[in-house]
Amino acid sequence: MEQANLNYINELSGDNQEFKNKIITILKKELPDEIEIYQEEFIKANYLLASQSVHKLKHKISILGLEKSYYIAEEYENNLKDNSTDLNADFENILKIMQEFVSHL
Repeated sequence: MEQANLNYINELSGDNQEFKNKIITILKKELPDEIEIYQEEFIKANYLLASQSVHKLKHKISILGLEKSYYIAEEYENNLKDNSTDLNADFENILKIMQEFVSHL
């Protein structure tokens, strides 16, 4: 599985450490909440609402440089819209990678 990184954040912020810190702070705050909302909707089998959460999480996936994972999430989002949970295990692994990475920032 690919590894999360700060390449995009570094590129976006350039030499502005304050801006970089703000982005990281937002990630640390929003990511756990967005994952929790996704998981709650998934458990309730509200797949359309879960797909909307996946859509929001895709932005965080791309910010953390997980290019291949972004495409998995995109396909998973479409699966959920079709009431299919195919790729759930892959998506859960992506969430785990993101959580572990962000928790060490």
